Amino acid sequence: MNKLIDALGRMFDVEATADLLGYPFVQQALLAAAALGLVSGVLAPLVVTRRMSFAVHGTAELAFTGAAAALLIGASVGVGALAGAVVAALLLGLLGQRDNERDSVIGAILSFGLGVGVLLLWMNPERTANKFSLLVGQIVGVDSADVTLLTSCAAVVLVAMAFLYRPLLFASVDPDVAAARGVPARVLAPVFSLLVGVATALGVHVVGALLVMALMVTPGAAAMRVTASPVTATILSVVFAEVAALGGIVLSLAPGVPVSAFVTVISFVIYLVCRGIGSARPRRSVAPTAARSGAQAVS
Repeated sequence: MNKLIDALGRMFDVEATADLLGYPFVQQALLAAAALGLVSGVLAPLVVTRRMSFAVHGTAELAFTGAAAALLIGASVGVGALAGAVVAALLLGLLGQRDNERDSVIGAILSFGLGVGVLLLWMNPERTANKFSLLVGQIVGVDSADVTLLTSCAAVVLVAMAFLYRPLLFASVDPDVAAARGVPARVLAPVFSLLVGVATALGVHVVGALLVMALMVTPGAAAMRVTASPVTATILSVVFAEVAALGGIVLSLAPGVPVSAFVTVISFVIYLVCRGIGSARPRRSVAPTAARSGAQAVS
């Protein structure tokens, strides 16, 4: 009991947290988390709509494998995670084109990535803190080069989404009508998988491979419980992701625990609150509104 009280005391040590916020590595981590929250919040509602939550997990495992390989050879962990995520997106796009095969393909890729990643970590007996951070995240591992890579990739994803959002949404909620209206769904699907892969790779460095779904899925699922408007859901998802990412870092500073512990708790609490709000009132389907928006985009 005394240990629990001491841990809670460190967690809510406002003075210690304020002091730590002045350190450059903390500020870099906050900047990285803000960029990650923005891009994951934009993608999360579409990930939920397209039922890609399991795919995010599979992509995260390949990103973890790439990061572990980079750690072993002394290269940039961020670049390694990004390379692994791109490979995952390509594999999912090539092997999982049929709906009845997609889950099994993701499961095979997920187990392969996790197994190879564990092997690569075993081959690297040193730098145990860095190895642990690949799984659960660690803010001290985010340096200026990582922030530059993360913000640059986030900007690319957001620019791409600015052009692809409406046809993607249309193809996600009403694929048959979208195909009839000339939306290139077969092209959009692998492109979106690639964007999700890039965002997932960015999340591995902040919250870890095991818990990246807390930012890539949960904010979107929460937002869609309280609104049927795609635009409102995206805005709420961004807000939820930012609160979870930034709040998780701030709360983790004083006790010095992995960021993902707090990010996942905050995300889940937000989801429960939104689920309660959504259950207390009738909820309209997002499909009609999304279909109208997408149809206008290709008219």
